[in-house]
Amino acid sequence: MKDRFIRTNKKGITMAHINRHMRSKLLKALEVSPVVFLNGPRQAGKSTLVQAIAQKEYPAEYVTFDSTTQMAAAANAPESYLRERKGALIIDEVQLVPEIFRALKVVVDELRQAQGPKLKGRFLLTGSANIMALPKLSDPLVGRMNVLTLYPVSGAEALGGNGDFIERLFNKDFEADKNKQNLSDIIRTATFPEISGADIHERTTWFDGYLTTILQRDVRALAEIEKLSTLPNLLRILANRAGGLVNDADIARDAGLNPVTSRNYKTLLKMLFLTFELAPWYRNIGKRLVKSPKGYMTDTLLLCHLMQYELSDLEKNRPELFGHVLENFVATELLKLMTFCDDKMDLFHFRTSDNKEVDFVVEKPNGQLVAIEVKQRDSVSKSDFKGLEELQNITSDDFVCGVVLYRGKDVVPFGQNLWAIPISNLWG
Repeated sequence: MKDRFIRTNKKGITMAHINRHMRSKLLKALEVSPVVFLNGPRQAGKSTLVQAIAQKEYPAEYVTFDSTTQMAAAANAPESYLRERKGALIIDEVQLVPEIFRALKVVVDELRQAQGPKLKGRFLLTGSANIMALPKLSDPLVGRMNVLTLYPVSGAEALGGNGDFIERLFNKDFEADKNKQNLSDIIRTATFPEISGADIHERTTWFDGYLTTILQRDVRALAEIEKLSTLPNLLRILANRAGGLVNDADIARDAGLNPVTSRNYKTLLKMLFLTFELAPWYRNIGKRLVKSPKGYMTDTLLLCHLMQYELSDLEKNRPELFGHVLENFVATELLKLMTFCDDKMDLFHFRTSDNKEVDFVVEKPNGQLVAIEVKQRDSVSKSDFKGLEELQNITSDDFVCGVVLYRGKDVVPFGQNLWAIPISNLWG
């Protein structure tokens, strides 16, 4: 059975069913760990996914702490709340009752004593906040919990692709674009399930309500914020800087906050999966490299909403700005695709002090890496490979390949282990 959602547009036409690639990885995690925590942005599809597997592969009781009754009962006596459940239990929006995490440690240890190594997949948790950034919550479950992240729908999921772009990069297996699709349409589809393929008016209404829920409810559940009204402005500032180097002093000044408060609020937005940062790639090789992170929004349509631009207008009238939006889209797609991979990988950016740069570097634990540059043009020239060649020279045999994603149809070699490839490889 596929995990899927069904969406109906205003004319009553049923939209595509979407298979979430995280499903198999989630089921594997439940086979080896007593507690699995599936986190990710609110409305990314976590509840739909866990309820779908509960119907067949993972029979379990389902409760949500969005219910005030369930939340009150769990907060009042968390250990008793857990002990009363004799079988597998799914708890949705678990971060709303932080007391449950220490109780989980106690109950899991009791069950381990009774059942030994047979204790697998007893608790499946979902949450819209990254509790790993909160040691008081995550520390009790170290060694007892497997953490996975579900992001909004990827282009590969929306279009029925395999989601294996990163694996194919490491195998140098690229495809020409035989059925060129409108890039803006792909971006409109690779988003939150409820608005995948929706028109701009529906998206605008949805995002307004989405941000209100997060900034008024979820923020209050996680932290005491003195200047809650500054968060929407801070989010807009970060959206307008997407794809750029993070400069904390400039961000704090523009937001009217002191640097410490600004950094704390930025951390909170990352915990809620609204934004993320890519660390710079570097090794101790004596080369002068820029060591500032780059900032991005977790959803590209949310980025456009905050900037108050429509994709088609940007594509036609503001090509330079559309290039930044496209870079954000590729960053989010890579982030999603990495969650599907069995192997652990890290995502970086690369820039030298003399401004040779590569948008994205994917590195394996063994040091092997692939590098990705993004261009919104239909053609590519040798100059587009300067940053890739610089990284190739630095990393030598660890450099598997470097690609320029572009809007053309052909796979074109530009030197040893360097190619221009259609951006459709991301979702094909």
